Amino acid sequence: MNKEQLFEQIKAKRSFLCIGLDTDILKIPAHLKDTSDPIFAFNKEIVDATHDLCVAYKPNLAFYESQGVAGWVALEKTVNYIREKYPEQFIIADAKRGDIGNTSNLYARAFFDHMDFDAVTVAPYMGEDSVKPFMTYLDRWVILLALTSNKGAFDFQFLKDEKSGDQLFESVLKTSQNWGTTDNLMYVVGATKAENLEGIREIAPDHFLLVPGVGAQGGSLQEVAKYGMNEHCGLLVNSSRAIIYASAEENFAAKAREAAMDVQVDMEELLLEADLL
Repeated sequence: MNKEQLFEQIKAKRSFLCIGLDTDILKIPAHLKDTSDPIFAFNKEIVDATHDLCVAYKPNLAFYESQGVAGWVALEKTVNYIREKYPEQFIIADAKRGDIGNTSNLYARAFFDHMDFDAVTVAPYMGEDSVKPFMTYLDRWVILLALTSNKGAFDFQFLKDEKSGDQLFESVLKTSQNWGTTDNLMYVVGATKAENLEGIREIAPDHFLLVPGVGAQGGSLQEVAKYGMNEHCGLLVNSSRAIIYASAEENFAAKAREAAMDVQVDMEELLLEADLL
């Protein structure tokens, strides 16, 4: 899926919502825990209830890896189910990988050849040769960590280079654009750092941004759209806990749909205001 195809999905769904499938076995409704695969059972109902309101799903791999082999099986079943039932969806592996080139090549093979994800989140710390192997796959994406939503972002990401005057996250944005294109490279920019989006858009005006932190983490959708939206929308705004854990009862999927619809309605209004629909 290239940038234009992603934008077509945004217009068709009137939404730029990405739903994070951060499926915690300790938080899913009790009635699912007696099923043969509780994680997949939960994901399936969430996806069936929300697929028309979002353009992407983002499983965070830590929630699956923590369950060992059973977690990996549930993850693969989830991806296969979305592919079969809702092939228009953009599926992101929130894996935050990044290693020397030959290891990154194997990570890319795992996520793109074996698991059939559209995109994978990658840490840029080890530089170009650790990122490039993911970019050799046609119609697949690297989502590079640029400015994250956690408190620890201030430990390194805002450090300033004395010669250039750039903060570290700005250097990441400027340097990495030589590694890919707007059709295979997007950036993670946390919604809790929305005040930096205007400057980020000056550096990377045409790239898609994956924006976590709206919802349970308190980021403002309106602020993100105001400073981050471009002529192709250019945003995938992620919400995880606020949607998938809207209820812990048997009606959890219906409540998740209600929560997703609240976000979608706001997104539709923002797209209309930007004259993108």
